Amino acid sequence: MSSAEERFERVRRRTGLALAPAIFLLFLLLPFEGLSREAHGLAAVVGFVATLWITEAIPIPAAALLGPTLCVLMGIGPAKTVFAPFADPVVFLFIGSFVLAQAMFVHGLDRRIAVSILALKWVGARPWRIMVAFAGVTAFLSMWVSNTATTAMMYPIALSLLTALNKAGGRDTRSPGARPFAVVMLLLCAYASSLGGLGTPVGSPPNLIGIGMIDKATGVHISFFQWMLLTLPIMGVMFLILLPYLGRAAKGSFPDTAGLQQWVRAERDGPGPLSRGERNTAIAFALTAAMWIVPGLLNFILGNQHPAAKFLADNLPESAAAIIGATLLFLFPVNWREHEFTLRWKQAVNIDWGTILLFGGGLALGGLMFSTGLGEAAGRAIEAATGAHSLAAITFLVTGLGIIMSEFSSNTAAANVIIPIAIGLAESSGVNPLIPALGACIGTSMGFLLPVSTPPNAIVYGSGLVPITKMIRYGLFLDLTAAVVIPSVLLLWGPVVLK
Repeated sequence: MSSAEERFERVRRRTGLALAPAIFLLFLLLPFEGLSREAHGLAAVVGFVATLWITEAIPIPAAALLGPTLCVLMGIGPAKTVFAPFADPVVFLFIGSFVLAQAMFVHGLDRRIAVSILALKWVGARPWRIMVAFAGVTAFLSMWVSNTATTAMMYPIALSLLTALNKAGGRDTRSPGARPFAVVMLLLCAYASSLGGLGTPVGSPPNLIGIGMIDKATGVHISFFQWMLLTLPIMGVMFLILLPYLGRAAKGSFPDTAGLQQWVRAERDGPGPLSRGERNTAIAFALTAAMWIVPGLLNFILGNQHPAAKFLADNLPESAAAIIGATLLFLFPVNWREHEFTLRWKQAVNIDWGTILLFGGGLALGGLMFSTGLGEAAGRAIEAATGAHSLAAITFLVTGLGIIMSEFSSNTAAANVIIPIAIGLAESSGVNPLIPALGACIGTSMGFLLPVSTPPNAIVYGSGLVPITKMIRYGLFLDLTAAVVIPSVLLLWGPVVLK
């Protein structure tokens, strides 16, 4: 970060340390009519924690633990009830998917997949096809690996591609003629990671947060396959808009690509044949993906009352499949004589435990918002302020709120705050909360505007090749596009998938 950005971050955190307790006390002292004592106290806790999340005054996972603890201390709920969401089955889906992603990273399987796709004959040496292939592989990897990890892996590949293009074309990436293409490639790295994270429940933390809260509030479980049916059309429409838009922005700066394929082939062939660890990881990942997708697919084809579909739905939940897949990594050997297996525990523990704690804390506060009636009260207040009461109006509203919140706080924190409000607003208006909750959930993954909006944005901004004005310009266009595309697709396609 620049010195100005560092100063801003310090001020933001210090402000949060003072503002969070002030909001807590203010909410406790304000006379909220119609709220129970528990709901009133929870409003103060949620305001306190949300402020800490937005300002990052303390580490976000620490704030997620502090919120439920305050709820117990204030008598809002018993400890066993309040802390139970930290052991929710979705938490184990998180853990298993993170361990699988860690194995892909440890053995370099993700990078091999990326470079192999860029080496396809169809891609050739045409800049437009390079953009499409690069965005496609980034999005595909982000469906299974975290957005941040995908961007961190694809970012050096993007820089290497640009370097190879420079050598082939004889001009510097930072030169005025070449810069638009460099900007577009780096923004594609960030934006495709964020969009790709929508594609599966494990692609981005807000997805599982939304699934968990919807299950708790409505009793409707969205399967892995149903989620993909819902979100892949959204991804497709966004990419159909994103790629031509950024392609036009780079037009006229496409470099001479002679010799590019030679570099790509060298990158592909450099590591040699698949290692034992890569093969084992690929097998474990493929088996896990099959266990995630097949039950929902059978349910969709045969109906939920068919014996085979019902058996798999009841006995092979996504969380169990994730743990099975992760466990296989500790059973598949890479060197039997030396007792070496695909993943060591010391490697596995490097997964993002902070996100797991944040999910548990958010689910705990969300559950209390439903049980105390705070979510419904917040919904009634928003309904009175905006006049939104129809399914379409509420879905567009909460999707927009999710997008706005994601620009100024982490997408996980934003999801923990906005999804319960979306459900409460829908229930207070007498409409099914399923579609609005999904709109709010997906909207929180759409932070395209600022470097601080998402880690992918911050990573590519750190290259020094992406001016802040360009990120704001292109990001604003995508935010506005998402605010229309997401609720439109959900309202049209959601009832078909979730019938």
